Amino acid sequence: MNINDKRKGQTVIGVDMGGTKIRTGKVKDDTVESTASDFVPKTDNASEVIDVIIKLIHEVADKNVAGIGIGVPSVVDSEKGVVYDVQNVPSWKEVYLGDILEKEFKLPVYVNNDANCFATGERFFGKGREYDDFVGLICGTGLGAGIIKGGHLMPDSNCGSGEFGEIVYLDGIFEQYASGQFFQNVYGESGDSMAQKARGNDPVANKAFGEFAVHLGKAIKTIMLAVDPAAIIMGGGVAESFDLYSDAMWTEIKDFPYARSVENLKIHITETQEIALLGAAALYYNATV
Repeated sequence: MNINDKRKGQTVIGVDMGGTKIRTGKVKDDTVESTASDFVPKTDNASEVIDVIIKLIHEVADKNVAGIGIGVPSVVDSEKGVVYDVQNVPSWKEVYLGDILEKEFKLPVYVNNDANCFATGERFFGKGREYDDFVGLICGTGLGAGIIKGGHLMPDSNCGSGEFGEIVYLDGIFEQYASGQFFQNVYGESGDSMAQKARGNDPVANKAFGEFAVHLGKAIKTIMLAVDPAAIIMGGGVAESFDLYSDAMWTEIKDFPYARSVENLKIHITETQEIALLGAAALYYNATV
């Protein structure tokens, strides 16, 4: 029986904790059946933010819900469900979110960072269903990743695995060169703006994507050396412009010491709709299936 057969019929709540907005979704099989959302309160009181999350979960929950998964853009103690130092929610310095929500809903609650949720969502709902070992790589305003090994999210001690964007590179870190930050830092424009210009055959934009491709290719080679994945599944805003840099990226990747690794590596762009909510819900399946 495969992972999809094992989770059929189960209902799970996924919570996407964004910097400005919180969304919840009731997930059953491969479908987000209902959603609710609200803005993150601008407050110094951490409890007020938690109250919004509780309200939004109640709006989509029913008696059939088996568990709750939450994705947050910060460092998480996934074993204890503790969230630390959420950048866009200053009041959240150390929040025992898992315990609070388990007490409220009398359900198991799983908390992890957004990159790990992306990878887990792809494993249970997207292109990652084809692979037991892959990396889910978010290439947007930053560069983050989740690692799937043996069909499940790779456990770690401090939520640091997959943070390839923080690896030292040139005069900074990979994130400054292999994400949307590159276009802003070097060319003073967003990745979306540069993509529009590149599609209009603007020479400066074409040059920018050629440079970006080399940096991303080097980041992917570092990932290959670290965890040797069968595939990399990419998401995020810059991933949507994959056609503008994929050829040059592969040229860089092919300069790798192990030819067999290059030949076998597959790189996909996510096609999963509502991946943030599905990824959060998938934390439950990751722990139970």
